[in-house]
Amino acid sequence: MQGKIIKGIAGFYYVYGENEVLYECKAKGIFRKDNQKPLVGDNVEITVLNEQEREGNLTRILPRKNSLIRPAVANVDQAFVIFAMDNPKPNFMLLDRFLIMMEQADIPAVICFNKKDLATEKETQELYQTYQSCGYQVLLTSALEEEGIDEIHRILKGKTTVVAGPSGVGKSSLTNLLQAEVQMETGEISRKLKRGKHTTRHSQVIPVGENTFLMDTPGFSSLYLMDMEEQELKDYFPEFRKYDDQCRFQGCRHIHEPGCRVKEALEQGEISRIRYEDYLNLYEELKEKRRY
Repeated sequence: MQGKIIKGIAGFYYVYGENEVLYECKAKGIFRKDNQKPLVGDNVEITVLNEQEREGNLTRILPRKNSLIRPAVANVDQAFVIFAMDNPKPNFMLLDRFLIMMEQADIPAVICFNKKDLATEKETQELYQTYQSCGYQVLLTSALEEEGIDEIHRILKGKTTVVAGPSGVGKSSLTNLLQAEVQMETGEISRKLKRGKHTTRHSQVIPVGENTFLMDTPGFSSLYLMDMEEQELKDYFPEFRKYDDQCRFQGCRHIHEPGCRVKEALEQGEISRIRYEDYLNLYEELKEKRRY
C-alpha cells in the first residue's frame, strides 16, 4: 500500500494510507543501512501487519520531488510563511532569510501578513507593496475576523504546502480555520499520536482536502543561511534579476561597483530599502562566516 508520512515520533512513522486510514509504522533496517532517513511528507510504500490495530512496516521511500533541512520535510509544492502586522511586529530579516532559503530550494513562497486588524491601511499597503513588487504573492489576513480564509483555501488547493512563521503571529489560529474540511477523523489521529511519548513539537502533515496537505512546522526564531557564498546571495533576491544585465560590470554584486543599476533602482524607489539593507547585512554575514 502507498501513503504519505504525516508525522514521525520516537522511531514511529504515522502514514496516511490510500484508504484515508492512519497507520503506525516502523522503518525497516534497510533505511539505516542505506543511510536513508524517512521525512515527513515522504510518499512511501508500507506493508500492513495488523489491519485492526492499524500497524505496519515502512518498506520503501518513493522518489522525492525535493526536501528541506529546516524544517526537515519532503515533497513541498510551495511555502506559506506567516508574519503578523503587529504584536509581534514583523522581523524583516527573519522573513528575508526564509525567502532566500525557499529561493535556494526553488520552492515558490506565498507571504501572509496576519492581524491586519491591528494595522492602519497605510501600513498594510506599504508591506504589501514591498514584497509584491519583489514578485511574491502577498496576502493580508485577520484570523480574528476570519478575513482572507477563502483566498488561502484557493492558494492551498491541490498542493502540499509547508506553513512556517515565528511564534505569536497567529499561525495556529489560521491553520485551525483551514481545517474545517479535514478528511481524516481527528479522534483517530489523536489516539495514534498519543503513543509517541515525546511532547516536543514536530513537523506534521495535515490533510485538509483532496490532494491538499498542510505541513505544520514548529515556530522558528532564527534561521542561518547555509551552503552559500556571499557572491551568490544576489541571485536569491528576485527583484535584482531584471537589472543584472543592465549593470556596467558583469557579475556586479550591487554594493560598491560604479554603474550599478540595482543601486540606481534603489535611489529611484524601485527597490525596497528594507530589503536592500537586509541584503547588505546578509552579505557581510556570509563574508564573515567564510573567514572562519
